Amino acid sequence: MSGLFDRWRGSHAAEPATELPQSVGLQVWLDDQGQVLRLSGPLRTVLAVPSQARPRVHDYLYRHSWLVLEGVPADWQGQALDLDFHTVHGQALHTRGWLQRQAVGWLLQLFDIGDLLRQGDRQAQWLTVRQLAADMGQAVRGCSEEWLAQTTAEQLQGLAEHWHAGSVRLLLADESGWRSYACSEGDWPWADDERLQPWLQALPPRFHQVQPDSAQWRASCAGLPLLLLPYSHGHATQAWLLFAGARLPPAPEAAQALLQALLEPLLARLRQYQLQQRSRHLDELQQQLGAGWWEWPVQGPLHFDPALAASLGLPCEVSIEQWLSRLHPADREAAHMALEQLRDGVALSLSLRLHEADSVATPRWLHWVGQRHGRQARGFLLDISALKAQELQAGAARARLENLIASSPAVIYIQRYADGALHSEFFSASLAPMLGWPKDSELSRQPGQAVHPDDRLIWLERTRTLLREGQVRSRYRLRDHLGGYHWVLDEARLLRDDLGQPVEVVGLWLDVSEATEAAERVRQSEERYRVLVEDSPAMICRYTPDLQLLFGNRPLAEQLECAPEQLIEMNLGQWMSDSQRLAFVQRLAALTPQQPLSSAEVCLQLPGRRHAWWVWAERGLFDEHGQLLEVQAVGRDNTQVRHSQQQLLQGAKMATLGELATGLVHEINQPLNVMRLAVANTLKRLQSGEADIEYLTGKLQRIDAQVERTARLVEHLRTYGRRSEVERQAFAAWVAVDGAVALLAEGLRGKGLALQIEEPDLCPEVLGHEDQLEQVLINLMVNARDALLERQVANPRIRVTQHIEPGQLCLLVEDNAGGIDPRLLERLFEPFFTTKPAGVGTGLGLSVSHAIVEAMGGRLEVVNGTEGACFRVLLPVYSTN
Repeated sequence: MSGLFDRWRGSHAAEPATELPQSVGLQVWLDDQGQVLRLSGPLRTVLAVPSQARPRVHDYLYRHSWLVLEGVPADWQGQALDLDFHTVHGQALHTRGWLQRQAVGWLLQLFDIGDLLRQGDRQAQWLTVRQLAADMGQAVRGCSEEWLAQTTAEQLQGLAEHWHAGSVRLLLADESGWRSYACSEGDWPWADDERLQPWLQALPPRFHQVQPDSAQWRASCAGLPLLLLPYSHGHATQAWLLFAGARLPPAPEAAQALLQALLEPLLARLRQYQLQQRSRHLDELQQQLGAGWWEWPVQGPLHFDPALAASLGLPCEVSIEQWLSRLHPADREAAHMALEQLRDGVALSLSLRLHEADSVATPRWLHWVGQRHGRQARGFLLDISALKAQELQAGAARARLENLIASSPAVIYIQRYADGALHSEFFSASLAPMLGWPKDSELSRQPGQAVHPDDRLIWLERTRTLLREGQVRSRYRLRDHLGGYHWVLDEARLLRDDLGQPVEVVGLWLDVSEATEAAERVRQSEERYRVLVEDSPAMICRYTPDLQLLFGNRPLAEQLECAPEQLIEMNLGQWMSDSQRLAFVQRLAALTPQQPLSSAEVCLQLPGRRHAWWVWAERGLFDEHGQLLEVQAVGRDNTQVRHSQQQLLQGAKMATLGELATGLVHEINQPLNVMRLAVANTLKRLQSGEADIEYLTGKLQRIDAQVERTARLVEHLRTYGRRSEVERQAFAAWVAVDGAVALLAEGLRGKGLALQIEEPDLCPEVLGHEDQLEQVLINLMVNARDALLERQVANPRIRVTQHIEPGQLCLLVEDNAGGIDPRLLERLFEPFFTTKPAGVGTGLGLSVSHAIVEAMGGRLEVVNGTEGACFRVLLPVYSTN
């Protein structure tokens, strides 16, 4: 075309062009003012006709072409004219030409240069696309893994700007479908893919399998237009570019070039990253499993995975000899033979141990597998130490279980369920020692035939209960091979399948013949014991530590005047005083598993307000922690004996009063004489008229003092002669000394005996009866008096003192009568033993005194001192703590 332009623009340009071919381009004849006279040529048919009657050439052109045709046609001559014409298609007609002078007017000769312009545009666009593709590829290849998604988003932003799109999004394929990988910064119409994801999942199959020549797809999501560009590798689409708001669709070649420039390195990077991740995960998994690969060129050394070699303590490349030396001696031969077979193409699969330097360490087990491929063998090593340890433990446990089953006295059996019945299928080896049945005998297959006739209903009920409830526990008798019967405890459980249908029964028989017979003997023994307890004259009972009765026999119920069945509603403490109950509970608290026994005499106030004394013996029962659970006790009614003792004490007391009668008469006569003299003197003064008020007052006060003295003596005699209280009371021991001195002092002085009383600073209390302790002291002082008078000792004296020792109080009564014959000391407290002449004394004083002190928890002792006998009354000090 340029040659044609040159020819036409040559030396003949000013000549008329009547000879030019009229079938090429566009010819426009103009007048001198630029008005169009005539059009010719093929291009005239595409021109848009102006609305003017006599149009100028400017009316056919776009306004930017008017700048080329300024002035009149004479001004345009000799210039190359590039003009753009309006067409009926709405697109510009790009032309190039020149103006020639004609005989009449001017000829504007033009040719279509649209192809030349489009080719240039395409070349410029292609250069832009190549540069953009190069920049995108370099950016994706050069960024780090953590910035790959951000860099991809930036390149998508460049594509959006290049194609004048509102937003561009990249979709990549994964196992679950399409996922959004990156997006440009434009306004994407679906926030967070909330509306896009369901649409992507619902894409028809043609979007997932696009042929390589497919350029683009137009679709609509939620009523909004989308342009989809696929990127394919082979016959499968690996990625999609989604354009939202694109003005013009991109050229297919440019689109594919840019997609390839962006996605080829991106997908390669992603595949490389996935491979690295998988490799890292595989390495971590191998380290956790203790596994790794190995290779062997058959004729060369072994090659190990570096991590595996490090765990084995070997270099990555070792000789066969080095590898075999690392194995346990017991496995080296098998490993060597396996390698020889591997040379011949036999697959390798062997479990072996590593040789540990520490002989006591648990060996490390490896599973060695591999195959030969050509001239090289490869495989992997897996650490199976944990599995081997579990296998060894399971084997040992199974061996122990089998040994336990074989040696167990119980028979383990399995019954198979079929057609609504149970059929015996297995019995353990202990069946023969227990019943003597061979495993293949008829009784083994049908054990119901060996059930005792009286127990067959139990056997049938056992089977029905087992099928109904799934488990059963029963006891019946089975016949052994000798015809004897064994009591068997049967415990069985029904196993079901996933549908709840019966499958089999697993159970055991335990020979409980001895236990059953022993239980029967115990029952008979308990019956005899019950009869013995019920018929025993002693009171037998059981009660808790808080004295709540659990059982009591008939004698106990008779004492408490109730029926035996009512005893379990009663508490022993309800018949005791507060002090008796406290002492009883304290005695129980002192029981221990080492010292579970105790005994005491207890006082109770029974129905009818009568006091009873019981001699009580008890045994505590304890749990494994030493906690007292209950008490078993046996009691005997000691009331009559206690009354006899009280009568004996009272008789001894009255006998003592009889012995003291002379002194008491003198003690009473003395104040009477004083009062008689005072009255006589008062009467004389009154008769003589010399009595005054002061004198009479003094005499009356003296008489009142003597009356009070006599009244105290009489009151003390009355108190002393009264029977002792039922229960012991706390009192100061020295009060009993004062009482004894009040009764004996005057009589002793009348007989010339000196009574030395040393008043103590402290007067501790003791628990007992005050009058009984006073009786003891009177007996000791009277015995000392008699010994002193009998031996006619010069300066006779009796000395009473009190000493405090740790936890106890000691009252001492001493004399200077020379002491007691040592041969008589051991018999001194025997009843009716006395050293006095016949008819003098009863021989009960010291015996009764000894019993009184012992009942108070103390001791009565006698020793010979330097001047005479010394009696020691030792009593525990009473404390409320």
